[in-house]
Amino acid sequence: MRESFRKHALGYSVAIVAMLVTAGMTAASAWIMKDITNEFVVGRDIYRVYMIAGAVAAIFTIKGIATFVQSLYLSRVGNAIIAERQRKIYDRILAQGISFYHAMPSSELITRVTHNAQAARAVLDLIVTSFVRDLFTLIGLVAVMVIQQPTLSLVAFIVGPIAIFGVNMLLRKVRQIMEAEFLSLAQIVQVMQETTVGVRIVKSFNLETLMRSRMHKAVGDVERRANSIAALEAATSPIMETLAGLAIAGVVLVSGYLVLQGGQTPGSIMAFITALLLAYEPAKRLARMRVSLETGLVGVRMMFELADRPLTLSEKPGAEPLTAGDGTVELKDVSFSYNDGEPVLRDLDLTFPPGKMTALVGPSGSGKSTVMNLIMRMYDPDSGEVRFDGQDISHSTLHSLRERIAYVSQDTFLFAGSIMHNIRLGRETATDEEVIEAAKAANAHDFIMSLPMGYQTQVGENGAFLSGGQKQRLSIARAILRNANVLLLDEATSALDAESEALFRDALALLSEGRTTIAIAHRLSTVHQADNIVVMDKGKIAEQGRHAELLENGGLYRRLYEFQLMR
Repeated sequence: MRESFRKHALGYSVAIVAMLVTAGMTAASAWIMKDITNEFVVGRDIYRVYMIAGAVAAIFTIKGIATFVQSLYLSRVGNAIIAERQRKIYDRILAQGISFYHAMPSSELITRVTHNAQAARAVLDLIVTSFVRDLFTLIGLVAVMVIQQPTLSLVAFIVGPIAIFGVNMLLRKVRQIMEAEFLSLAQIVQVMQETTVGVRIVKSFNLETLMRSRMHKAVGDVERRANSIAALEAATSPIMETLAGLAIAGVVLVSGYLVLQGGQTPGSIMAFITALLLAYEPAKRLARMRVSLETGLVGVRMMFELADRPLTLSEKPGAEPLTAGDGTVELKDVSFSYNDGEPVLRDLDLTFPPGKMTALVGPSGSGKSTVMNLIMRMYDPDSGEVRFDGQDISHSTLHSLRERIAYVSQDTFLFAGSIMHNIRLGRETATDEEVIEAAKAANAHDFIMSLPMGYQTQVGENGAFLSGGQKQRLSIARAILRNANVLLLDEATSALDAESEALFRDALALLSEGRTTIAIAHRLSTVHQADNIVVMDKGKIAEQGRHAELLENGGLYRRLYEFQLMR
């Protein structure tokens, strides 16, 4: 409320003024019933009737305009709040380190970004409308009741505390049910993601029945909890209806006696009854407000848990851009473990010389990918330093570091859009001609031109319309276009056939020329031309040298090489 009310003070002020006008006009419509009744039954003055009719028209016209203004400005402010919350949460998610994404399922993130921002708007709208429109309407109508018939007012006021007590008894279950419902919504999103991304596995292994049962269970859980919430909210109505009926019956009985036996004018009684009947709806909404508020606050609480979550990796205060250099990359006494577990790297000293290609090979789990993650500063080492041209990257800005790096991964990711768009992501200011030159250098131009729309061909979700080799060549073109002086290749040929791998090697020879190239490879055929091959085992360097030297040594590299030859 502090954030939103301060930022949208003008919009909320207009809406609140409109609500106060609406509340005043509602009270006035009850008050004027006295004059209407008395003039019709007692006074019988036609000119007074004309004046009263004009006043009634004015009251309801003003109320209609005020209701429109209130609705319009609340909607505008509410839409702005949703947009602001979603931007803020997304920016926070984007600023998190890789470990955050490992700990937080994407389905839950999607649910929080979409549903929880809506919950924030709903809570604010509920607070404003309840505490301004409904509360002041109720105050105005109660004032009419007390002024017109103070004795009768006591009959109506007895039921108020009873109604509030009955509604508050329902609140305890609301929080638990809503939190469980959000988890079920996240489960629906997760099943949908797994179905669309893994549809080939689902079809080939006949998993339709399993996926259908998971989705039906998640949907059923949401339905049951939504029904539970609906039952709790609906339970407030019978309480209010019953108590309101008893109050009105008592009022009718007493008012009938006062008019027939006590000699009071019917106008004041009519104004009182009108005010009582009009007060019923805002009183009912106020009584139900806390149930609705607790429902919305569960989503708001989950939203702020995400927005206030500490960053797993961030720039240090006073971080400065990396200064230009020849591209020397060093790891000095680096140790690292994931989540305080077994160390993956132990006191590692490793230098990647500028303009040379260094290959990282070794068994799975030896620490190769961890080295690359530390170089890109996806994580910070537990101890030691990662340096670019002698500068500790933990003290530099993330933007300047990653501007120096071009990255090609084994799981090539393409964004929704055209081929031109995906290559240009390497350098967004590049011209069409520069994009085409990069594609030619990556041996991708010919297959692109064979497609129906050439460079404007849509790639589909994560490149679904392209083959693995085609996607990999686009990722090489993207890296070429980036023109960075450090190139990282993370098992970039693991999914390629022999022909695609040959084309990849030709493109790589051009791309790595004059650049510090660091390549992880399981296929040793792709790295035998490297200037230096570093063989890793259990977080340490087992041996290093050129291809021929390592074969002669008869160590781990030779065993890996011979094993691949036998396959």
